[in-house]
Amino acid sequence: MSLIAEDMLLLLLDDEKGTIVGTSHLQIVLGGAMLIELATTGTVIVEEKKGMWKSAKVRVQPGSLPDDVLLRRAADAVAEKERSGQDLVTRLGKGVQDELLGRLEQRGVLERKEDKVLGLFPRRRWPTVDSTHEDAVRRQLTAALVQGVQPDQHTACLIALLAAIDRAHKVVDRDGLPAGQVRKRAKEIAQGEWAATAVRDAISASTAAVAAGVAAATTAATTSGS
Repeated sequence: MSLIAEDMLLLLLDDEKGTIVGTSHLQIVLGGAMLIELATTGTVIVEEKKGMWKSAKVRVQPGSLPDDVLLRRAADAVAEKERSGQDLVTRLGKGVQDELLGRLEQRGVLERKEDKVLGLFPRRRWPTVDSTHEDAVRRQLTAALVQGVQPDQHTACLIALLAAIDRAHKVVDRDGLPAGQVRKRAKEIAQGEWAATAVRDAISASTAAVAAGVAAATTAATTSGS
């Protein structure tokens, strides 16, 4: 089965252009996806907050080791010291985009293309060559967000992340349903009781960190440009 981060990357890539659309904060989003994946595999847990002004810390469960090499590396990063979810999503997302793209290329999902903008500036793009898996993911998202079907855990995790960056209504065929209703459904799923407590805590920490990171980066960009 694909990683949550891999599916998020596919959903945020323009299939034809091979470039990211909808967010300029991909590192944070992918870091959140990695942290959530670690929780769903039972590798990490989020400790109970010890005070109103203290962030909940994330730690590795003893004896747990993911099979996936990227997840193992992420687990090692968590194990270095107890950190908050907001700190971890930035750390876990650093450099992971290129590795995920390379894996998707190896599986024949994406194709790497090198060209130059205006004939001067080097550019690397990743257009889709086989959309079979992505199409299946979008159908599951549509079933949950538009048709009201209860999603499986993997799909619900994707929806929680998409809600955090306000993209849930952009990745499905809404079939005439207003965007606001899709957004509402996404938030309901993100806050639902479909996962074990440990997973819900990690999802809450991750999505809050993603939303805060994106908001902070957006504010900084706006301030510097004013």
